[in-house]
Amino acid sequence: MSVLTRDEAQTRAKLLDVHRYTIDLDLTTGDDTFDSRTVIRFTVRADQDATDTFVEVKPAQLRSVTLDGHPLDPETLDENRLALKNLTPGEHELRVDAAMRYSRTGEGMHRFTDPTDGETYLYTQLFMDDVQRVFAAFDQPDLKSVFDLSLKAPEDWTVLANSITEHLGEGRWQAAPTPLISTYLVAVAAGPWHSVRTEHRGLPFGIHCRRSLAPHLDADADELFEITKQCYDRYHEKFEEPYPFDSYDQAFVPEFNAGAMENPGLVTFRDDFVYRSAVTDTERQTRAMVIAHEMAHMWFGDLVTLRWWDDIWLNESFAEYMGYQTLTEATRFADTWTDFGVSRKAWGYEADQRPSTHPVAPEAVDDTASALLNFDGISYAKGASALRQLVAWLGEKDFLTGINTHFARHRFANATLADFIDSLAAGTDRDVHAWADTWLRTTGVDTLTPRITPGDDGTCTLTVDRTGSRPHRIAVGLYDQDVADEGRHLVLRERLDLDLPHTTPHPIGKRPALLLLNDGDLTYAKIRFDTQSFQSVQSGLSGLPDPLTRAVVWNALRDSVRDGELAPGAYLEAARTHLPQETDLAIVQGVLAFAAAQVTDRYLNPDQRPAALASLTALCRDLIRRTEDGDHPGLRLIAVRHFIDVAAHPDTIAAWLADGTAPGGPELDPELRWRVLGRLAVLGATDETAIAAELERDPSATGREGAARCRAALPDEAAKQQAWEAMFTDDTLSNYLFTATAQGFWQPEQADLVRQYVPRYFQDVGTLAARRGPAIAEAAGRWAFPAHAVDTETLRLGEACLSDDAPIPALRRKLADQLDDLARALRVREA
Repeated sequence: MSVLTRDEAQTRAKLLDVHRYTIDLDLTTGDDTFDSRTVIRFTVRADQDATDTFVEVKPAQLRSVTLDGHPLDPETLDENRLALKNLTPGEHELRVDAAMRYSRTGEGMHRFTDPTDGETYLYTQLFMDDVQRVFAAFDQPDLKSVFDLSLKAPEDWTVLANSITEHLGEGRWQAAPTPLISTYLVAVAAGPWHSVRTEHRGLPFGIHCRRSLAPHLDADADELFEITKQCYDRYHEKFEEPYPFDSYDQAFVPEFNAGAMENPGLVTFRDDFVYRSAVTDTERQTRAMVIAHEMAHMWFGDLVTLRWWDDIWLNESFAEYMGYQTLTEATRFADTWTDFGVSRKAWGYEADQRPSTHPVAPEAVDDTASALLNFDGISYAKGASALRQLVAWLGEKDFLTGINTHFARHRFANATLADFIDSLAAGTDRDVHAWADTWLRTTGVDTLTPRITPGDDGTCTLTVDRTGSRPHRIAVGLYDQDVADEGRHLVLRERLDLDLPHTTPHPIGKRPALLLLNDGDLTYAKIRFDTQSFQSVQSGLSGLPDPLTRAVVWNALRDSVRDGELAPGAYLEAARTHLPQETDLAIVQGVLAFAAAQVTDRYLNPDQRPAALASLTALCRDLIRRTEDGDHPGLRLIAVRHFIDVAAHPDTIAAWLADGTAPGGPELDPELRWRVLGRLAVLGATDETAIAAELERDPSATGREGAARCRAALPDEAAKQQAWEAMFTDDTLSNYLFTATAQGFWQPEQADLVRQYVPRYFQDVGTLAARRGPAIAEAAGRWAFPAHAVDTETLRLGEACLSDDAPIPALRRKLADQLDDLARALRVREA
């Protein structure tokens, strides 16, 4: 499929004004294809001579095309482009009649049949350039148009769209015409949905899911609506422009590739957010953040849309920042920035230190294939961190003034980084343009290191050494030991505000036990400790009073391990010492995840792994004992999950599975049962009979994924061969079943068994990606990569694959990142 280049998009935008799409979809024509009929009314601008352009469509069959009533030859379709020749200035009408193919990979019109009850559901994901899988379009974000959508569906289905839909009878549905929106934001969700509806401030709100998930959605409906209404009200306090669409539906859809998608009026979420099993409050907070994030897009992304994909950060960074900030201000989740610091920010730091890094706002993104690669930790987490730093430097009042100016100037239109910065600059005397150059046009992570100099009078001064060039407004925390408890706790003496670079030493009084740069986590930078502060961290980390402060410290330790400056074993020792006293669930989850997946499985040598697993098992036992009173169910759930994941011997968890509960709780719900069975499969303590029996007990879509994961994890040559063929030869696996199989396949305990598949991965993955497209390519690069094989031969094979096989861009980027992480793991081992 030809990708659209920036130059082509700019040329077409100068040529055309697109007024209206009239789209009619027939979803009753079979299991493989649906009918798509499109009428596009557009104008060639008067200052243009007769010229050529093209429309995009990717059909299973192109039946007919007419331009201004004259038929065009469908055989002229070249891949996904249909040429429109000799267009004269004035009004034109293009009609396209095609059969389109359903997707099983979450791209275009995805079709899913629920194994629980046999019901079928359809939904669109048209992001970037997948609209042409559903209807013909001038597919670029700056050719906004009105969309007039009608559909035919089975009579017992409900059809959702960007605007209010009306059932006309006999399976016919009509959606109200949209305001001006971009092609990639058009959305449809059709099926026998279970729906819960309400109204807020005169606007219809709805939440929707598969019927088989109805009890679970109903159980959380009040919480979902409460979060939605609180965010809606808070955005209306911040934004002068009211919500710009006629309804607000949130559909939880199956096998969704992203977390969610900001389709105006119809946000689609992965239906993992409809919880079938017990979850922690941090996981509920994550769901709430996604709700807040997607609602922010209704203004930034949908009302005002990027002109081209080099400004994707304008969508994602803004929504990321606003999501966390709005939850903190408007909901019961008042401490969201701790979770951001532990989980999201680490994602940004990792992405920004790879060769594939890019500026938050790159100067140019040549085409859509390149743009797709930038949906990463930089566009989301680093960009949101930059905006948080901007607010700290600019002040929230001036920031919101600039935002509202931006909405007023560009409502229902498109805008660029320059437009955004001009809007911010209009409301402040600060040099926002210079700030943007240093923060948004550069790459990499600055590192801040304190230098404390004692004076003759017993007081000290602080100098901050900085690698990098960005200005930073930070808080510096000065902590003293609490003599009342023999120094186990650290007490905040003072927080200093500091602007960097700071040219003269800053007085700090008597030397603190701990000096913490970036206390409060307002900037985006790695930090280091002076020697005495590091000693205080080793003994008193869990005694720091604020969870966000502890998150900053844990991130600093994490960065030091990744940079080869702190031994991986020292991180495990810190976790073993301090995590049993930790109260913040995001910190516990983040530290355990890094300790297991990175430190134990990759950074330590294989002969050190058994001792590390034993240490993590003991740590989880400590957390389980601490939660025996039942007052900390979230902490206990995290501890039980990780105890299962690091179990080196099957007896204890096998007994849990047989009893249906961990001693003292929790009961093993479906998620925990599949988790236990997966670990037993890795350890060779279960078999196909047990997996089949568990699937019969839980025949849901999640159960099918659990069974696929367990079967791929069995330490058996036949099981590995079958899983490999399912991933790389047989193209029937959906995106979720592919991912589940890949997650089960590689296990550090089975390194010898799967050794032969390491070179096969690099031989087979390029062909798979080219055949099945970007979504499967991304999954194959992320989940099917042999991450456990930390050795120079794997690195050599991967580098040869990149240089010799020319994989498609989505796979190339994932492989490049994986190989850089592998090289880092090798350096950490050597250090």
